[in-house]
Amino acid sequence: MSSIILASASPRRAQLLQQIGLSFSVLPADIDETPEVSEAPEHYVERLAREKALVVSQTSPGCLVLGSDTSVVLDGMILGKPSGEAEACATLARLSGATHQVMTAVALACDGQCHSRLVVTEVGFRRLSADEISAYLATGEPMDKAGSYGIQGLGGIFVNELRGSYSAVVGLPLEQTAVLLADAGYPVWKHWPRSLESQTK
Repeated sequence: MSSIILASASPRRAQLLQQIGLSFSVLPADIDETPEVSEAPEHYVERLAREKALVVSQTSPGCLVLGSDTSVVLDGMILGKPSGEAEACATLARLSGATHQVMTAVALACDGQCHSRLVVTEVGFRRLSADEISAYLATGEPMDKAGSYGIQGLGGIFVNELRGSYSAVVGLPLEQTAVLLADAGYPVWKHWPRSLESQTK
């Protein structure tokens, strides 16, 4: 049975994999995440997901390596993790009252082969007051998040519309992840634990 490796240090991605009953190890990929000149956001996130999976796969023969990347995109521009409070404040002000895209790619690599999926989710923000933004910044939550917010955390109160995959906005599209694993001969559902009651029958 192949082992699964998550090529990411994101605790949110790990929690999502745990949610669907997977056992895995974590080995973060060390890659250059600088966008290429004139690179489209959707190409950027899928390229990074594939590179993360392939880099870790090179040192993990026989393992199924999952790589993922998420970008928040507004008007065709990637809004990455903020460099400080000022940038986070400016980003949240731009997202206020607007609809943006969250692009998340997941890739599965094993022994030189790599397959990937891209998911684009539309996320709408209600209008935010200056006091709300200041209070949110004070919590520190925006500082390690793409787009300066976390939908699974306190920032969830800003979202008034979502069209697409919630788990992809958090950081890993679960449906597409399960499809990639099934195509590689690892159906997620076959590894779900049986209840104690059924085990004793």
